[in-house]
Amino acid sequence: MRGMVMGKRKRARQPTMWVTTADLPTAASRPFYRRLNQLLHEHGFDDFAEAQCGNFYAETMGRPSCHRGSISGCC
Repeated sequence: MRGMVMGKRKRARQPTMWVTTADLPTAASRPFYRRLNQLLHEHGFDDFAEAQCGNFYAETMGRPSCHRGSISGCC
């Protein structure tokens, strides 16, 4: 009986994959959503949705956020 040798088997390496975003196809639905967002904006949907959902959000919750520039003084 021969002894087994521990080692690594040589495997074929997968080539690196690099795709620039300019080479990716654009979705066909893009014009649809652009027009939908335009219509929703024209009819004030954001304000409507915020007004409808406002009762479900607490006025104060958790600790107040830090002011800009004050975080560096904490360390």
